[in-house]
Amino acid sequence: MNNLMLTKRHLLGGIALASSAAVLAACNGKDENKESAAKDANPGIDNTKTASTTADAKVPEADGTVDVAKLMAPGPLPEMSIGKADAPVTIVEYMSMTCPHCARFQKDTFPGIKTKYIETGKVRYILREFPLDPVAAAAIMLARCAPADQYFPFVDVLFQQQMSWAAADDKRASLMQMSKLAGFTQESFNACLTNQKLLDDVNAVREKGAKDFGVNATPTFFINGARYAGEMTVDQMSAIIDSKL
Repeated sequence: MNNLMLTKRHLLGGIALASSAAVLAACNGKDENKESAAKDANPGIDNTKTASTTADAKVPEADGTVDVAKLMAPGPLPEMSIGKADAPVTIVEYMSMTCPHCARFQKDTFPGIKTKYIETGKVRYILREFPLDPVAAAAIMLARCAPADQYFPFVDVLFQQQMSWAAADDKRASLMQMSKLAGFTQESFNACLTNQKLLDDVNAVREKGAKDFGVNATPTFFINGARYAGEMTVDQMSAIIDSKL
């Protein structure tokens, strides 16, 4: 895994200079994985598991488990969650805003999980930052700077429109256009992206996920402490959730 510690200068420079290929390759956390990055550049083609549903999904095997108390301990940033606080199942997703796998999960799987489990009080869902490039860090910082009730809608819009800004020639301008949807002005946009404390906290969330919980790719899910790396279908995630209810 690349040990990416983002600085404010790196962040602002990265928005202007990072290539779309580098942004997409960073999703896997392995620069040498060029074949996978090429697949990611065209999200419609993927020979690995996708987010389409299957009728006979079995419970996927966990990659390991972590101490739930440590996983849920307060971190440098407030938790961004939806669902009942006392839901019997808690899902923590570590994601990168420029990751095509994360975007596909958000588009194809998350709506079904939200309807089936979150809105029925069975699941509390938490999103945590794991940016693998400066553009992803900028995008999630903007989501954090938006009004609290706009966080999840803004994240959803950014994922839905990922290729329009993550692969744009002028990523800064494209992110500014997206940010207007959440009420940003040029001044508040600039203030957010030069907030060193926020950037440090985003870095800290990422580093804690990597060091303490073994996160090395996005998306990575922790479902009641069991770790699952990679996309899942509605049926696959449902099978895991049902096994814990």
